[in-house]
Amino acid sequence: MTLAEHPIITPSMARQHTLTPGQVAEMFNVNPKTVARWASTGLLPSIRTPGGHRRFREADVVELLNR
Repeated sequence: MTLAEHPIITPSMARQHTLTPGQVAEMFNVNPKTVARWASTGLLPSIRTPGGHRRFREADVVELLNR
């Protein structure tokens, strides 16, 4: 996905708890690059900050953990 295909964080999204790729990687005991690949392939939905950094909704991460 390109930057244009990722939703930008809106004020309503900002109120939701989001995690960085490093935080998600710690939860799964994988490298942050693996988390980035999951986002690129659509396995884990991500949103982009105005600066272009990936963030992951905690609810999406928990759902993947419980699969």
